[in-house]
Amino acid sequence: MALLAGFTFASAASARAVRIVAFGDSLTAGYGIPAAAAFPAQLEAALKARGLDVVVVNAGVSGETAPQGLARLDWSVPPGTDAVIVELGANDMLRGLDPATTRKALSSIVARLKARGVGVLLAGMRAAPNLGRAFQEQYDAIFPELAAAEGVLLYPFFLEGVAADRSLNQPDGLHPTAAGVKRIVEGILPKAEELVARAKAAQGRE
Repeated sequence: MALLAGFTFASAASARAVRIVAFGDSLTAGYGIPAAAAFPAQLEAALKARGLDVVVVNAGVSGETAPQGLARLDWSVPPGTDAVIVELGANDMLRGLDPATTRKALSSIVARLKARGVGVLLAGMRAAPNLGRAFQEQYDAIFPELAAAEGVLLYPFFLEGVAADRSLNQPDGLHPTAAGVKRIVEGILPKAEELVARAKAAQGRE
């Protein structure tokens, strides 16, 4: 998926909006479904339906690992961003990357965003059981431990209610359909609302 580098949030229409970047892999990018059905678009619509003035930008890149996300963090999250939903790590798991490498990259992403005063919602992932118990335990611990250590919001499992449900996934069994994304948005919405509330509070202190 092509990304437009250097985009800004300077338009008058969105000047008072909470500006959120959805920063992730194909689960964020919307692999195999129309852009309007992708997670960022559906989340923005859901938040607006709750009366919240938000802009959610799609900064998802299909196939990306956490270290690759770290490498593009600065230009993918432009100045003026209020909050970021970090959804990375699934490809690390699928490729069997050392969980320590994934943890280090995600920790750096969160720390750098916090240093910029950007709010963070970390979207967790779970390891497939076929990768073995040791890997599963190390990998699954990354997200709750990192969120607790850094004091950021956590949605424990991004694919909650969707993983392994054939009716909500595309034929590859990995990527959600538009209906699957809707289920994801329904699940994460309370945490996203909390993220917006924190961002608005931070705006008030500026």
